[in-house]
Amino acid sequence: MSTATVQLDELRDLPGFDLVRQGLDDLRGRRPTPAAWLCQIARPRLREAGLWPEDLQPLPGEAELELYRLLRHQEPDAYARYNALLRELVSFEQCLDHRLRRRLETTRAQRP
Repeated sequence: MSTATVQLDELRDLPGFDLVRQGLDDLRGRRPTPAAWLCQIARPRLREAGLWPEDLQPLPGEAELELYRLLRHQEPDAYARYNALLRELVSFEQCLDHRLRRRLETTRAQRP
């Protein structure tokens, strides 16, 4: 993508913001919640955007499997919930990519 970075608070208007914010908080607290597993799935993009702190260690396990396993114990229809959460994450990632691209283009346009 790019080397542009962003602060999490600048993304409040993006779909899935609350989920990502909660997931990062849960990861800091080492809580294996659905939001934490989603952030772990998005780790490469979050890191590229400067949203994944350098000192934040991922939870052990394969995020996609752990998320589904957790949802199976919490939801009557884990499959539907899993897909809904992934769609929300993808929406956040796409909007994040767009925001970063726009920021990079603006920065380039302002150079002499």
